[in-house]
Amino acid sequence: MTTLFDPLTVGKYELNNRVVMAPLTRMRADADGVPTDIMVEYYAQRASAGLVVSEGTFPTLVSRGYMNEPGLATDEQAAGWGRVAEAVHKRGGLFFIQIMHAGRLVHPALTGGQQGEAPSAIASGEPIHVPGGKVDTPEPRALELEDLSRVRDEFVAAARRAVDAGVDGVELHSANGYLLQQFLTPASNQRTDEYGGSPENRARFVIEVTRAVVEEIGADRVGIRISPQHNVQGAVEADHADAVATYEALVDGIQDLGLAYLSMLYKDIDSSFVQDLRTRFGGPFMLNSGFSEHTDLEESEHIVQDNIADAVVVGRALIANPDLVERWREGLELNEPNSKTFYGGDHRGYTDYPFAKVAVQ
Repeated sequence: MTTLFDPLTVGKYELNNRVVMAPLTRMRADADGVPTDIMVEYYAQRASAGLVVSEGTFPTLVSRGYMNEPGLATDEQAAGWGRVAEAVHKRGGLFFIQIMHAGRLVHPALTGGQQGEAPSAIASGEPIHVPGGKVDTPEPRALELEDLSRVRDEFVAAARRAVDAGVDGVELHSANGYLLQQFLTPASNQRTDEYGGSPENRARFVIEVTRAVVEEIGADRVGIRISPQHNVQGAVEADHADAVATYEALVDGIQDLGLAYLSMLYKDIDSSFVQDLRTRFGGPFMLNSGFSEHTDLEESEHIVQDNIADAVVVGRALIANPDLVERWREGLELNEPNSKTFYGGDHRGYTDYPFAKVAVQ
């Protein structure tokens, strides 16, 4: 029986175990989106996870969705991520950056005055935090057909900066209501051209971005994250049959590439839909059910030991327990995460969670 602590081949790498650190927004970069010293420490502390995936990282200024979100838009930002990757590697870990274009989930206060870009000019209806407080997210500009190649190339350029900086690979964020998922769901995509309407058309841009990034840095360095019917941040996928058809079209459009992995967030981990997408993908498949919920040891063991997926993606438990793999392996007590320090701030609730044994130096 496969366990959480068995190795797993993902792309060109072998993971030491099957516990993958989820991409987790933490908002600790500097005002220019450059990774900071405490970010280097934070990710290095968690290097014993089989794969460490960064928080969502903007490829261009217009795609920045959060204050103190890190970027991959400049050489300085990439160099900061290089420091993170080096620190993770020194602790024996592997490190991917999640590339996240926020699409319509942006505000001009965070983008140098630029209006957000999205498949259609439809506001999300969700509030956003800006300096000074929470405000409504404004209506985005609908991307013209000629804009799409530029946006695609911005993903490619960010992936190239990441790899050139020494990062092991990238994860394309096609989940949680951000730009790539905005193309997938009719709630945000009401285009009438070849990128809207049918499930196949709505999947087209995500497929094109994925294929372009693969051509640039190699399939063995590229993963993708999806969250069908998660229904957050305005990305409502109310029609189950339509959602199934859309994500089948997406997976069918990328399965021949030999990607490093497909990572799926889905509430019903035991559903036939999960296994349908896993089978269609045919490569390393990662899964978790929680969002604002804990992914605990019991669920993680169920996912891997019962062959629901090849690896489990874990968020909050790894925030509070940098040595989570060791704690789970040895049955040690866990620290509890402090949700008040999840977003923004300093080292408190970030790098000061205690290790079960002697702290890693």
